[in-house]
Amino acid sequence: MLYQQLSFENIQSYIQSGNVIFNSHDNEVSDCSQLAKKINQAIFAHYKFEVPVFVITPIDLQNARANLPFDNIDVATDGSKILLCFLSDFPNNTISNNPIALLTPYLKKNEHLHIIGKVLYLHCEDGYGRSKLTHSNIEKKLKVNATSRNLKTVDKLIALAAKNIS
Repeated sequence: MLYQQLSFENIQSYIQSGNVIFNSHDNEVSDCSQLAKKINQAIFAHYKFEVPVFVITPIDLQNARANLPFDNIDVATDGSKILLCFLSDFPNNTISNNPIALLTPYLKKNEHLHIIGKVLYLHCEDGYGRSKLTHSNIEKKLKVNATSRNLKTVDKLIALAAKNIS
């Protein structure tokens, strides 16, 4: 497995959508962006294609979950209707380039959008599959790379990461 070749430990994948949990004790890598670059290079060397790689720490996942801006959410009912979109960079917040204003034309009346730091939160009451605010639109309008997971997946990744640490 690719992640074993990178000397990662406690490697665990969750559903086949690029969710890989691992421990790294690489002294040559000082932050998540360097680790993402290392993984990206290994993927290209092995599979011959480019793919954006996000390395998100358990603490960052927990903070994103804790900052969820929607009240009275029942994870069992709404967990798949809430999207946490992790952005590669902070969206531009100048008056002429307000990120919420750029994305609002794609929202339906029963969809709710918030951006807190580098996390975009989207609640689609009809489900994300019916939203006009696609992943491609988010990246294109905000000029960032992004990776998205629904709330149920984020909760599962937090639980798996906690087991991986202990």
